[in-house]
Amino acid sequence: MFYLYKLLFLSMLIMSTLISISSLSWLGMWMGLEINLLSFIPLMSMKNNLFSSESSMKYFLIQAMASSMFLFSIIIIMFSNKLTNELFMINNIMLIMMNSTILLKMGAAPFHFWFPEIMENLNWMNSLILMTWQKIAPMIIISYMIKNNLFILLIIINSAFIGSIGGLNQTSLRKILAYSSINHIGWLLSSFLINEIIWMIYFFIYSFINLSIIMTFNKINTNMLKQLYSTMNFNPLMKFFIFMNFLSLGGLPPFLGFLPKWMIIQNLSFNFFLLNFLLIMMTLITLFFYIRMTYSSIMMYNNELNFNMLKNNYNFSYMLINILSFISTMGLMMYSLIINFI
Repeated sequence: MFYLYKLLFLSMLIMSTLISISSLSWLGMWMGLEINLLSFIPLMSMKNNLFSSESSMKYFLIQAMASSMFLFSIIIIMFSNKLTNELFMINNIMLIMMNSTILLKMGAAPFHFWFPEIMENLNWMNSLILMTWQKIAPMIIISYMIKNNLFILLIIINSAFIGSIGGLNQTSLRKILAYSSINHIGWLLSSFLINEIIWMIYFFIYSFINLSIIMTFNKINTNMLKQLYSTMNFNPLMKFFIFMNFLSLGGLPPFLGFLPKWMIIQNLSFNFFLLNFLLIMMTLITLFFYIRMTYSSIMMYNNELNFNMLKNNYNFSYMLINILSFISTMGLMMYSLIINFI
């Protein structure tokens, strides 16, 4: 019975995102976002997690506030268009307000204050949904309004900067991934300045790498950075792959995560040279704390017993994690070999 209602709300979550991205009116998009909110909150509630009720309440308040502001700005724009065409300034203010509410929904900086706190109190599977699927509808909606204006460029730079600086002093793996997600929002928004195909490639690869990382953390029941120093010593191959996944998430060549960043850098270098430079510099900071974490965990080989350490039974889940990690690590080289062969 427990899994049946989870399956029901998960199907509603998928359906609501499809409603938002396929709607032809702003009210239809708003309705899809509301269904999305109401279907994700039951998924957040967990019996064994004492903080799930708190995170559900925070998520509901933030998303409800953003939805009400989004609906208010839609109504003001519709009325101003019917009354007169001279209210150009009001329309611009309302468009900025619409952009801000959608950015608040996806957790982009400087509207990111709720995102790491809610991520900290979720389990790994809900964290994966919040970092990947819950960003699809707001991203598609904001692609309808995005222009080469100063507001969007400031949001992109702000997200890249806060996502890289915020993860430096974190010890929680969920908060590290949350700030990494904020940094990737800057890249995802910048891909809309080129075309939607690059956004789709970037989002798919980002979601794939996150799936590989979170499946590993969920399997070995790891939540804090210090646990990585002593866990996975029973399986050196998995320990190697998990940290190569982090480097791939940061966009270090020759891993798969470098491919979408490479495409964005190549296309932004013509018209947005300064933006391109700032995005690369901020990504280097994220790579710094990924490499610092990787170096410390691999060099500190600890043989002490750990309660969350599992036996060395090579079952199907371990095999799937290793396959996903191998594709994330070697995907770009495999892609290059296939292209050259064809």
